[in-house]
Amino acid sequence: MTPTYDQMGDWLEEIAGQFPEAFFQDLDGGIQLEEQALPDPDFPPGEMYIMGEYVHDYLGRYILLYYGSFAALLSDEDEEGWKEEIFATVAHEFTHHLEETAGLHALDDKDLEFLWEALAEYESE
Repeated sequence: MTPTYDQMGDWLEEIAGQFPEAFFQDLDGGIQLEEQALPDPDFPPGEMYIMGEYVHDYLGRYILLYYGSFAALLSDEDEEGWKEEIFATVAHEFTHHLEETAGLHALDDKDLEFLWEALAEYESE
């Protein structure tokens, strides 16, 4: 199933409300849902998508989730599968936010290692 953009937005709002208020400290722009997909440019089209990202730029700090990326990868999932992935993605991006505000980068390092391994595996095929 693929929910509508609005339905995912409702689920995202519900899920974001489950996180402690302290996680939102210094997250000026909150959590935003973008309609488009965000394919990873390091992979061939359709192979890897960015589900969400933590952004710290001139607009402030905020989390973006990409509806189109979820739709591309979760079309065979039911509502529970979508909600689990939304929760996991929000938790992941909150970790980036909390680590950055604490001056840490362990998750960034882990993400980079995952991408290098995925690229190496893809290129060996």
